Amino acid sequence: MKSFKNHLVIFSIFLFTGYAAAAQTTASKISSTTKTTSMKTYLIERDIPGAGNLTPAQLKAISQKSCSVLKQMGPQIQWIQSYVTGDKIFCVYKAENEELIREHAKEGGFPANKITEVSTQISPATAEAN
Repeated sequence: MKSFKNHLVIFSIFLFTGYAAAAQTTASKISSTTKTTSMKTYLIERDIPGAGNLTPAQLKAISQKSCSVLKQMGPQIQWIQSYVTGDKIFCVYKAENEELIREHAKEGGFPANKITEVSTQISPATAEAN
C-alpha cells in the first residue's frame, strides 16, 4: 500500500509539472505573438448644459451606459475618472488611440467636444523630485 501511495504521489507530481510546463509554453507563445500597444491618457471635455444639476440617479444612469459601451469595446479603452461642473463633464480615459474615444462617445450617445492627449503628468511631488 505504501508503494502504491508513493507511485501515486510521483505520478501526481509528474502530471502537475507536465501541465504547468504546457501552460507556460502556451503562455509564452501567446505573449510572443500578441501585439502589445501602449495606452495613452486622454482628457475629454463634454459640453452638457446643466451637468452640475444632474441628480445622483441621472449620473448613475450615464455611468452605467458608459460602462456598458466600454465592456462591449474591450480592454483597449478604460474610463479612469470624471469631474462634473456647471455645464461640462471632464473625463480621464486611457485608450490606444483617439478614435476609440470618439467611438465610445458615439455609441454612448454623449458628446466628446474636445479630446486632448496628455503628454506628461505632474503633481506637487514633481517639485520635490531629484
